[in-house]
Amino acid sequence: MDKFEERKQDHIRLSLSSAVEAFGGSGFDKIQLLHEAMPELDFDQVDISTVIFDQRIATPFYVSSMTAGHRDADPLNRVLAAACRRRGWTMGVGSQRRQLIEKPNLSEWDRFRKDFPELKIMGNIGLSQAISSHSEEIQHLADSLQAWAMIVHANALQECLQPEGTPQFSGGYQALARLTQDLSVPVVWKETGCGVNSLTLNKLLGTGLAAVDVSGYGGTHWGRIEGARAKADDLRKEAAEAFSDWGIGTVDAILSAKELAPLREGSGKCSLWASGGVRTGVDSAKCFALGADYVGFAKPALVAALKGEEFLNRWMEAREFELKTAMFCLGISQIAEFRQRQVWKWRQSPVTKN
Repeated sequence: MDKFEERKQDHIRLSLSSAVEAFGGSGFDKIQLLHEAMPELDFDQVDISTVIFDQRIATPFYVSSMTAGHRDADPLNRVLAAACRRRGWTMGVGSQRRQLIEKPNLSEWDRFRKDFPELKIMGNIGLSQAISSHSEEIQHLADSLQAWAMIVHANALQECLQPEGTPQFSGGYQALARLTQDLSVPVVWKETGCGVNSLTLNKLLGTGLAAVDVSGYGGTHWGRIEGARAKADDLRKEAAEAFSDWGIGTVDAILSAKELAPLREGSGKCSLWASGGVRTGVDSAKCFALGADYVGFAKPALVAALKGEEFLNRWMEAREFELKTAMFCLGISQIAEFRQRQVWKWRQSPVTKN
């Protein structure tokens, strides 16, 4: 097994551990949705379809980018793809860095696309690779997937703590602006579990992005994962402990973004996506109430996928039902209505569960 394969398999294995998850950091427990005791609608009137990139899609959910580029990725991606196709979710693939560097035979993706021709797939490359690559190379990655969108992920903390990391981010805004002009598909900027502040968002909006995924602290923490990978005598292991609670919670990241005008209206609107510690359909309803347009699940989808397509399909169905129930109990029949009404407040005391 080469070093790349080993690293990617480490990431999948370690991401399943509760030790690398920032429980409670997302901030969802601080948000109370305002129950409507008399909703003036029937449950079957609740419609969770939404519009992203001027397209009507069946659900407001996507599976966040997780795995690609190693020998175990294809079977897992096929389980994810099959369930996403059944339920109308969008699927993000893991980093295509290896494909960019090694330029392997693309027959695997060709077969994948023949089996799932109608699936909406998002390509994915790291910011440092986007900076150092020509637009034509990134376009080739998107073309190999027939991608619906191309994600450029920023993972500054992980790149510093990862022995194989590439923490070269100088010129990042310029690279994003170039790609938004040159690529034939929408470009999405995504954090990887540490969130984003309003100053960074303001700068990102100037690049012409189609969407930003705030991906806040509260779910899988990649600093903790790299700390778990490090050898006992590696200084990165000690540093990972110091950075184990580093990041901006998902709720705070969404609130930092929602007042920025280009995220809200007009022809140049940049869609606001939310991920990071989203575990239930109720969590997703809180994201929509706070201002998000699209919501992503990562670790819980991976856990379900490892149990097979039927289990994953049932898990997805449950998240959809939870969102529909939350909408009904808020008196909301369409996702767009979240942006038209104030349906949340700060919770006065923490939630306790038996």
